[in-house]
Amino acid sequence: MIPTSQAEGCLLGLACGDALGRPVEFKSAVTIDTQYGTVDSMLGDGSHGQPPGTITDDTELALRIARSLVDSGGFDGADVAERFVSWYETGPFDIGLMTRDALARLQQGEPWEHAGQDVWESRPEGSNAGNGSVMRCAPYALAFTDDPQHLGRVSEQSSAITHADPRCKRGCAILNLTIAGLLHGEDEPLRRALETTYPGQSDAPELINAVEGLPDSVSASELNNGGYVVDALQAGLYYALDADSAEDAIVRAVNAGGDADTVGAITGAVAGARFGAESLPDAWLAAIEETDDLRDLAGELLELERTGSDAK
Repeated sequence: MIPTSQAEGCLLGLACGDALGRPVEFKSAVTIDTQYGTVDSMLGDGSHGQPPGTITDDTELALRIARSLVDSGGFDGADVAERFVSWYETGPFDIGLMTRDALARLQQGEPWEHAGQDVWESRPEGSNAGNGSVMRCAPYALAFTDDPQHLGRVSEQSSAITHADPRCKRGCAILNLTIAGLLHGEDEPLRRALETTYPGQSDAPELINAVEGLPDSVSASELNNGGYVVDALQAGLYYALDADSAEDAIVRAVNAGGDADTVGAITGAVAGARFGAESLPDAWLAAIEETDDLRDLAGELLELERTGSDAK
């Protein structure tokens, strides 16, 4: 049975990394150090000018995925897309470019199976493989943790709602299979995730090369905390798998700068699943308004797995 603490840690860690990184998003590591020293507590203002503990699109979209899974009894792409559009219509203060374009198409009535694909095909290389689906996908790892093949498929299908590039889709599958492995206590969850997703060849070789062998295959100085999905996933997995606690992992990720909230969220989801909710500072959790909701959803997603959920 999956420990409740680790399931809660996954969603809470995602939110903690997101909220801790939000005030320093887009700042360099040098700028962060000069302005704040080491960011290890929830700050107000900064990027986007929000109060301490404010989550961004990373957690907001993960929440909508989680609620869709619980309410639908499994993956329903149309329902996820509808919830994304409802969020988009609230005028969020932080939204990625590819997500914005895909949700605008969905709002106009384009089917969920096509909107992300059309956006991807319309964008040139270099602006078509953002990290906007990897940051939000962790709830699937709780709902389908006992069925690796189904988890991989659903992770890719959900990514394609806004991010249809193979690197984005495979990135979601790798991340979620790694989280599922951690929840099951596997010693080498990333290696198993890669074996499950890529028994032969891959259509995303750059992504595989970037994450294979982490954390030992790269050093922190080689990481790039940018918006490119390959960079963000490599950095998030590195920080989470190299750390001694979820807190340590998230603090390192956020203080590296760049796309700090998203790399923080990816790191937090993995590190939270690895170390459990008790590894997250109480002060962080108290500052995040959605903490209780995330705890409840983690339990409901595990129950969904135990009672049997079906993709739609």
